[in-house]
Amino acid sequence: MLLAVDIGNTETTLGVFDGQELKATWSLGTVINRTADEYASLLISLLRNRGLDSGDIDKIALCSVVPPLTATYEEMFRRYFGISPLVVAAGVKTGVRICMDNPREVGADRIADAAAAHHLYGGPLIIVDLGTATTFDTISEKGEYIGGAIAPGMATAAESMFQRAAMLPRVEMSRPDHVIGTNTIDAMKSGIVFGYVGLVEGMVARIQRELGAKTKVIATGGYAELIAKETAVIDVVNPDLTLIGLRLIYEMNSM
Repeated sequence: MLLAVDIGNTETTLGVFDGQELKATWSLGTVINRTADEYASLLISLLRNRGLDSGDIDKIALCSVVPPLTATYEEMFRRYFGISPLVVAAGVKTGVRICMDNPREVGADRIADAAAAHHLYGGPLIIVDLGTATTFDTISEKGEYIGGAIAPGMATAAESMFQRAAMLPRVEMSRPDHVIGTNTIDAMKSGIVFGYVGLVEGMVARIQRELGAKTKVIATGGYAELIAKETAVIDVVNPDLTLIGLRLIYEMNSM
């Protein structure tokens, strides 16, 4: 079985594939100061809760936007699983040609998303990743990573308001009943949720206008479902896009 690991700034997502079937997924908080031993204890426990064992894992693919944790996870996998993981980085086959001024600036998770999205849905397409940051990745018909845009994520923006405005509370990220909020919490929810709907719709329209072509729009990330329910511009929601991309990249490099 293949274990795919996506280490993000806020959450780390893991999934176990049996062939092409995604058997189980988990989400852990990304904590930089946890040791390899602590992460191993957590992961082995999670596997056992799903009737799996560390010995069932014989392949591992990893992408990370948190460099200090990359080494921690590599150490954990070597010590507890006896496996050196495939880490998505320069020199690894991804099937994605990156047409950026500096290809090394593109996060490994975004490359995995591009590989999966083009494989599953063709192109051209826009991937909207609604996580710690809200990213818009543009993929050509041939599967080339053309470029994109980066905005603060929903939770990041909400937390910034809470920290910088003394009278504003911390709010749960959920849909308000009305656009016009009649109390502070609902007004904040409206501004964040419906504001990000407007952001997604506006950015998709601008990207498509610049491309001169209609594209499919694929949403992923923790807030994808919330935003997709409020707009018609998102064609597909796939929360497992990065994990699928990691599986595909592993297969490309094992041929």
